[in-house]
Amino acid sequence: MDAPNRGVGTLPQAVRRDFSDIGYDAALARAREIVPVLRERAQATEDARMLLRENEQLLHETGLFRFHQPRIFGGMELDFVAIFDIPAEIARGCPSTAWNVGNLATHHWMLGYYAPQTQHEVWDANPDALIASSIALAAGRGRKVDGGFEVTGRWPFSSGVDNADWNMLAVTIYDGEAAVDWRLCLVPKTDYEIIDTWYAMGMAGTGSKDIAVKALFVPERRALALTTTRGGYDHPGAALNRGALFGIPIIGAAGIPLSPASIGAAEGAYEHFVASMGRRMGTYTGAKVADFQAVQIKLARARVLIDSGRALSRNASIALQEMSARGEIPDIATKLRWRAQSAFAVNQAREAVETLWSCYGAQGLYTRDPIQRHLRDVIAMNQHFSFNFDIAGAAFGLHALGGHYVNPAM
Repeated sequence: MDAPNRGVGTLPQAVRRDFSDIGYDAALARAREIVPVLRERAQATEDARMLLRENEQLLHETGLFRFHQPRIFGGMELDFVAIFDIPAEIARGCPSTAWNVGNLATHHWMLGYYAPQTQHEVWDANPDALIASSIALAAGRGRKVDGGFEVTGRWPFSSGVDNADWNMLAVTIYDGEAAVDWRLCLVPKTDYEIIDTWYAMGMAGTGSKDIAVKALFVPERRALALTTTRGGYDHPGAALNRGALFGIPIIGAAGIPLSPASIGAAEGAYEHFVASMGRRMGTYTGAKVADFQAVQIKLARARVLIDSGRALSRNASIALQEMSARGEIPDIATKLRWRAQSAFAVNQAREAVETLWSCYGAQGLYTRDPIQRHLRDVIAMNQHFSFNFDIAGAAFGLHALGGHYVNPAM
C-alpha cells in the first residue's frame, strides 16, 4: 500500500523576517506591486492545481501571509480591513492566489486565539509556517478523552493544503449521540492524509483537496473551543493578544476573509475588458466596439456592481474592528446581516463578470484570454457554502421575523 500523502509543507526560508514595523499602506503597496507578476503566472498556477511555489516564496518575502499575525511573533497585526483589501488587490492578478492568501493569512489571525503554548509551538519553530483549514463542522466527529479529544473525519476543500505545515479542522464533539462541543483542531501535516480530489472548473490554483484523519488524538491546547470565539476575550489566546483584532468573532466574521477574492477577480476582469475593448474593432462590421451604447451600459453596470459589492463586505470588516476596539460584541442579528452581505457581495462580483462576458464576444472562448479564467473563478467562488445567499438570507430572515436561529459557534 502506498504511504498516505502528507504534502510537502511550507517552503523553508533562509532568513527569519520580522514584519512588525510594516503598516497598512506599505503592506497594500506590496500587494499592488506583485499583481503583474501574479497575472503572468496565473495560467501556471491553474496548471499546478495549487498555490504555485514561486508565488508562495514571493508572498513569504513580502510578508503578505503575515499581515494578521500578532506583532509579538513578528507579524504586522494590521486592522481587520486588511483581510479584505490585500486579497482583493492580489486577485486582480490571480484569483486563486488571492483566495489562498485570504485563507492562510486568516489562520494566522485565528491561531492568535489558541492557547499561548500552541502559538509558541508553531511560531517559535517557524514564524512563516502556513496553516490550512476545513471549517466543515459536520465533517469531523470527536469525543472527549483524557487530555484532549479523539477525532475522526474527512474534510473537503482544504485550500492551500499542499503548502501548509498545519491544518485547522472543525470537529463536532459528541457525548453518545448528542453534540456537546465544537472545536477547531490544529493538526500537524504528519497526522493527516491529503486526498487529491481537486480537479475543478474554477479556482483550480487553490489546491483545495480533501483531508482525512482516523482516531487521531488532539491535545486540549490544540483544540480551540469555538464557543469562546464569539467576540471578546474569553478565548485562551487573550493571555497574549489583547488587541482589537483578537476580539472579533471568528465565525461571525467568517465570510469576510474569503469574499475579497471575488471582488478582486471582478476588478481584474473589468480592467482587462476596458483595455481590450478600447482598441477592438468589430470582426464583421468593422465598427469600433467601444462606440456601442450596449457595451457602454454593460460596462457601467459591471462597475457599479463591483463598487457596491466592495463596499458591502469591506464596510463590515471596518465595523468589526471598530466594535472590538470599543469593547462591543455584535449581536446575532448583526452577525447574520454581515454574513448575508458577504454572500450578496460575492454574488454581485459574479454578476459583474457575467455582465462583461455577455458583451465581450467570441474572444472570451479562448483559454488564452484571461477573462474566461476570471469568469470560471467567480462562478466557482459562488458555490462556496458561505456565499449561498439563499442559505445566508434565510438565516437572517428567520431571525429577523422572530424565528429560532441556532448556531452555537456564532
